Amino acid sequence: MAYKQALGRWGEDRAVRWYRRHGFQVLDRNWRCSRGELDVIAQRGSVVVVCEVKTRSSLAFGFPAEAVGPDKQRRIRRLAAEWLAEQGRKGPVQIRFDVAEVVGREIRVIEAAF
Repeated sequence: MAYKQALGRWGEDRAVRWYRRHGFQVLDRNWRCSRGELDVIAQRGSVVVVCEVKTRSSLAFGFPAEAVGPDKQRRIRRLAAEWLAEQGRKGPVQIRFDVAEVVGREIRVIEAAF
């Protein structure tokens, strides 16, 4: 279990670096509530991005993004609404849901994945 957690943390570090290199400010990381966790929340301009990070050591079990199915997407949307409410953000917010796939040393961010 420790290996899996370390691998996930490493993948999240890669995703955070990717967003920063692309001009985003990372607002939150590993935000938790009783219903779940959001991996990375970043903002550039008026767009707030919620990114689910999936890290694998190989493609033996398929592409990491395939693990973000409809149920997971619904949960992430609900959690994002909770995060926004907790932040006290008023008015309309443009929100985007990305998935970051980290396989080995490679990262691919799928923007507006769902």
